[in-house]
Amino acid sequence: MRNTLLALGAAGLLAAPAFAETGDIVETATEAGSFTTLLAAAEAAGLVDTLKGEGPYTVFAPTDEAFAALPEGTVDDLLKPENQEKLTEILTYHVVPGEVMSSDLSEGMMAETVEGGELTISLEDGPQVNGVTISQPDVDATNGVIHVIDGVLMPSA
Repeated sequence: MRNTLLALGAAGLLAAPAFAETGDIVETATEAGSFTTLLAAAEAAGLVDTLKGEGPYTVFAPTDEAFAALPEGTVDDLLKPENQEKLTEILTYHVVPGEVMSSDLSEGMMAETVEGGELTISLEDGPQVNGVTISQPDVDATNGVIHVIDGVLMPSA
């Protein structure tokens, strides 16, 4: 197994909502209530069935607040049917094949995403992925793990 398998969240569990493993990644995110934008984007990109699939997957999941922090109009623009390919690229950049727990993370670790790009893990100033804070690691789902992040990751153009 490649050390670039990602693992998300050796992070601080503080200030994030409590989760219980309720089902697959989509069901778990839905129950949490703070991922409505992410779920709407997954629906628009046609990725819901994939995220409900067998997996396992590691998902770095931006909260609604993370999407709200993007420049005005960004989310609305990405949700347009003509931008489905770009939306899919962004969302799959948040997903790593396999289940990577926070205990698997190490400083400088590289994780290859479903999109094909790489994420960089940093632990020095608290757990981060590409400089974005992992605010709640290791949210179990039946088909993988969710690491809650405080920003939206953008693949290199």
